[in-house]
Parts: sequence; structure tokens; C-alpha cells
Amino acid sequence: MKKACSSPLKCTRRDEYPKMTNNSIGAISGIVAAAMVAAAATAIVMDRSNAEAIVGETRKVDIAPGPDPSIDSLRADYRRPKVIPFPKDNPYTPEKAALGKKLYFDTRLSAAYVLSCASCHNPGYGWGDGLPKGVGHQMKTLGRRSPTIINAAYGLIFMWDGRASSLEEQALGPIQADVEMALPLDQLLVRLKNIPEYAPLFEAAFPKQGIVADTIAKAIATYERTVVSGSAPFDTWIEGSDKAISEEAKRGFVLFNKKAQCSACHSGWNFTNDSFHDIGLPSEDMGRGKFLVGITKAQQAFKTPGLREITRRAPYMHDGSLLALEAVIEHYDRGGVARESRSDQIKSLGLTAQEKSDLVAFMKTLTSDVDPTTVPILPR
Repeated sequence: MKKACSSPLKCTRRDEYPKMTNNSIGAISGIVAAAMVAAAATAIVMDRSNAEAIVGETRKVDIAPGPDPSIDSLRADYRRPKVIPFPKDNPYTPEKAALGKKLYFDTRLSAAYVLSCASCHNPGYGWGDGLPKGVGHQMKTLGRRSPTIINAAYGLIFMWDGRASSLEEQALGPIQADVEMALPLDQLLVRLKNIPEYAPLFEAAFPKQGIVADTIAKAIATYERTVVSGSAPFDTWIEGSDKAISEEAKRGFVLFNKKAQCSACHSGWNFTNDSFHDIGLPSEDMGRGKFLVGITKAQQAFKTPGLREITRRAPYMHDGSLLALEAVIEHYDRGGVARESRSDQIKSLGLTAQEKSDLVAFMKTLTSDVDPTTVPILPR
């Protein structure tokens, strides 16, 4: 085993970074977004030059039928990763995460001093807001549901329509958007510089870089990457404890991967492949199609969300139109609105009442038992 380098700045290859394990981040497991990870833990980096999701580029992938997998082989595909990935240009430090947490919960990052990142991405609602659609500046209802930030560290592309290529880019977007937090960057910088206790925190996290847009974005993104779902009953079952989930949930897992074909998009341990699909919802929102006008399948297509902590994240879909998991299953079973842009994978499934119940039972096993997230004391 290679000896980890003493400083992330000296590391040049991914395998040379010390790994932040799930055990070492117990304080941030689950919905708990504790930024105080052990100071000795440094996270593995992720080189986005090899990322498969490319902003502005869409491709059709034909999924060829393969051999019918056994339950044991399926379980192997859903094993939790042992590291949290952080990009090379924004490696993890506890000082950066602590600063990011304060910024995340600070309403002074909004024009009217009433909204923070946590207003729409609240740990009490599975890091969403519990509303069908978000509420922004001057109580304006937004066009889409607020997506969760759970496991955003593992994402390749961000926002429902994929317009942000990194968490750093995403972090500054809502702050400046006139319908969300509505605070221009120049005003944000002046405001933070006039709060004396922020200066030493920025210096500790970003020595000699100061309070600038880049350091604000990197701090918030670092904190958001620490928001990782905890070990759920499903994970215990994956690791070999056969009694961790019910027989109904086990049947649901098989359905999820076979007849219902959910895993075609909701794949891997985080249950998403970061792709975009029109799933046949009766909506006029063009989603990804706003950026890819000439591509039929991009019209009314939205990013596939992960399913971790799913029972805490109702209502569902990009428009918050489905209030319960049972309604979600009914939508997919019917196949949604038939139109040219609808994904070829969306079609009537012919599920029985028992099969629908089994699928819901399975999805409920993806929610972990977590501790509450503490709100930080903010700088004055």
C-alpha cells in the first residue's frame, strides 16, 4: 500500500490521496451535514476531465439486453463507496467545510436577509424544502421543485436541466438569481467583508486568497459534498445481513432491476446515472431541451434524481406533482404522456398491485436513521 502524501497540494495522482472512509466520517453520515470531519482525514480527488456527463452534450445510448443477473450479482452493483470524492482544484479541508457550513445557513447571502441555501435545501426535509415548487425572493413561487443535495459529491452534472457543471458553479447561481436569493456578487462581497468574524475564517480556509466569489463557491461546495446519506437497511442487506429488509422489499429489489426496469436510470449505490429523460409528465417545461434545442429526446427531459433518503423527500418529480411514492409507481406503470420526446424506456409496465407494493417497500429501505444536523453559530 502506498503511503499517503502529507499534503494534498503535493499529491499528483488520485491513488496517492488519503481516503476519507465512511467510518471516518460518521459525523457526516446520513442526512447529517456535519462539516467537522476528522482533521486528519483528507478526501480522495476526482478528475472531472474523465467525467462521462458533459454539459451541452447529449448522446443516445442503446441498452442491449444482457444475461439475467442473479440477486447476488445485483447486490454487488449497489455497494456503498468507501470515499467521498472531492475535485483536485478544491480538495477537502475541515476549515473549508466549517466555513462552507456557516455560509450555507447564513441568510445574509440573500438580498432581503431572509433566505439561505438551507431555505430550499433544508436537512429537515431530506435536504429539499418539502414543497412542490421552491419559493424565492419576495415569496415568488419558482418553476421547479428544489432538488436535494444529498450525495451531490458523487454527481457529474447539476440542476434539473444540467446547466451547472460543478457544485462550485451551482453554489453561486441561486445567490445571484433575481427570483431566488437575488443578491449580486459585488454586493455579496461587500456584505461579507463587513462582517468582521468572517475574515479569519476565510483566511484559515483559503490563506491569502481573501473573500472573493471563488472562495465563497468553493467553501459552500465543500460543505455540500459532506452531505452524504447514511447506512440504510438496504446497505446492511447488501453487506450480507439477510434479515435487514423484509421479503416484500427483496421482491421489490428484483422488480426494480428486472420487470420494472427502474435501474436502467436509477443505477448504482446512489440510484442515478446522472442522465436526462422525458418521463412523460404533463408539463410544458422544456428542461434540458432549453439548452439542446435541436435534440428531440432532450425536450422536456430532466436529470434522474438519486433515491437515497427518498421517504424524506416528498413531493416528487421536477415539478413536485406526485405527492407519494405510490403515485410515482403508478405514473411509471402507466407510462406517462406519449410524445416524441418521451424516453424509449418509459412504457406501460403491467405491474400488479402486489408488485407495486413491493417496489414501495424496497424504496423505503433506502432511508437511513440519522442524527439531526446542527445549525452553526454564525459570524458577527
